[in-house]
Amino acid sequence: MEERLRTELPVLKEVNSRAIISDNADAPNHILIEGDNLEALTTLAYTHEGKIDVIYIDPPYNTGNKDFIYNDSYVDSEDSYRHSKWLSFMSRRLRIAKRLLSDRGVIFISIDDNEQANLKILCDEIFGQQNFIDIFSWNKTETPANLSMKTKKAVEYILCYCKQRNSEKFRGLVKSSTSNNGLMNQTNSEHILVFPKKLVDTKLPDGIYSKGIYGTKSYHIELLEDTEVKDGFFILPVVLKGKFKWGQKNLDSEIAKGTKVSIKTKAFSPSYEKAEYDPEVPWNLIDRSFGVETNEVAGTQLKEILGPNVFDFPKPVSLIKYLVNFISADYILDFFAGSGTTLHAVMQLNSEDSGKRKCILCTNNENGICENVTYERNKRVINGYTRPNGEAVEGLHNNNLRYYRTDFVGRRRTPQNMRRLMLLSSDMLCIKENLYTEHDEFGGMETMKNGFRYFSDGKKQMLIVYNEEAIYDIVDALEAMEVASPIIVYVFSPGNDAWNSEFESVSDKVRLTALPAAIYNAYKRVLPKPKTTLLNPEEAPKEEKKETETLFDFDEEGGEA
Repeated sequence: MEERLRTELPVLKEVNSRAIISDNADAPNHILIEGDNLEALTTLAYTHEGKIDVIYIDPPYNTGNKDFIYNDSYVDSEDSYRHSKWLSFMSRRLRIAKRLLSDRGVIFISIDDNEQANLKILCDEIFGQQNFIDIFSWNKTETPANLSMKTKKAVEYILCYCKQRNSEKFRGLVKSSTSNNGLMNQTNSEHILVFPKKLVDTKLPDGIYSKGIYGTKSYHIELLEDTEVKDGFFILPVVLKGKFKWGQKNLDSEIAKGTKVSIKTKAFSPSYEKAEYDPEVPWNLIDRSFGVETNEVAGTQLKEILGPNVFDFPKPVSLIKYLVNFISADYILDFFAGSGTTLHAVMQLNSEDSGKRKCILCTNNENGICENVTYERNKRVINGYTRPNGEAVEGLHNNNLRYYRTDFVGRRRTPQNMRRLMLLSSDMLCIKENLYTEHDEFGGMETMKNGFRYFSDGKKQMLIVYNEEAIYDIVDALEAMEVASPIIVYVFSPGNDAWNSEFESVSDKVRLTALPAAIYNAYKRVLPKPKTTLLNPEEAPKEEKKETETLFDFDEEGGEA
């Protein structure tokens, strides 16, 4: 694959017949890419560099039992280069993955004893030892097999690194503690607390309550200012002096987080009930006590959706949910997608907390895994399915799933290759901008597939201009339009100039990008060096011309990406 990328550039083409689109206009767009993950990662280096918040991958463990293919051959346990081949394979992919992570992004990598030590050293090099978080031990089974005379292996490992170490706290389980509710008057520290009006509920009768000493015989609370109650709430601030365990700063912070504060009786003793409890920092041991299931449960889950014997050793949904929820995430990526557990977990998380997380999956289609397992599983999760016992499972309908395959364009910057790359970049631009709704009219002009296309979701707008002759009509239309925010305009150019002078009169209404130069520049940062072969012009292969490549004429060739 690396050798292919020395001569060709990958692009993404949508398989429209496989799209699953929700009736909910705000449903998140999830992406499944069928193709080698090195190809897919290269395309994402253009569409998602610096945007991914969480990466989870479950790569081949290189057990020597035909689980890892290198150069089209299985690597067995007798191969003396077994570990170096695996590390070479992983290194290329992880270096691109690092570019995709946001500044606060986190990567989780499942692994076992075969490569755990080597992977730790590789990740220290790529991500930086200072960005190492931990090696989580996951209790993968309750019934470990007798594969050794020495130990039973009940755990696998999950390496965790961040893009840039920061002070953000990881979310583990919610603490279960009596400190989540109770009385505030349980300390020897005296404070004056101002409780905001209309937020503190009470069972006191309506009326005015004069300042003075309240509390009980053993505990005195002083009301420092008159206050008033109406319809079960204080409509004037309540200013109390007493031995409270919270100071004003803590009280304000808790109220801001939704903690409910009450003063129920004439004792004026305040109580509280927290709306959201602070989660613990995650332990580096993950087992059922944290709500995370085992491989056996994961196998049963997949069997209920797709039937038996479709995929070996899937990960449980609960494991991916637990890891993804460590931080607030917008984009989640899994480029060893396997059975598609990561997308299933993301959609389930969204359904539980009304989130809008977007997931990207990448996998090849060896033995039909992408079409028949990864896609089919998540299609059924979205649409709903029936378990073998006849029980109907409601679908997670508020999700869109879009299916893409990788395609290729010649890497040399010939006029034909540049035109073809521009024409095939449209699906990638929709992915990049998360904008898929196309319209057949813009500013009173009909769009043309090989002239220009227009996309808008009511919040964001995008133009893709393939033919420079359309620029002048577009500019005229823009001059007559009111634009709330700049329209994203991708425009074909043989160089880096995005026709800035032609758009000068409407420069405040557009955000211009020259293509395919922007793609070349992104790819150059991640692709292997191109092959530089000198050819006799008479021996140079003639490139096939296609009908869609007759839009532009150029007299000179460029270089390579």
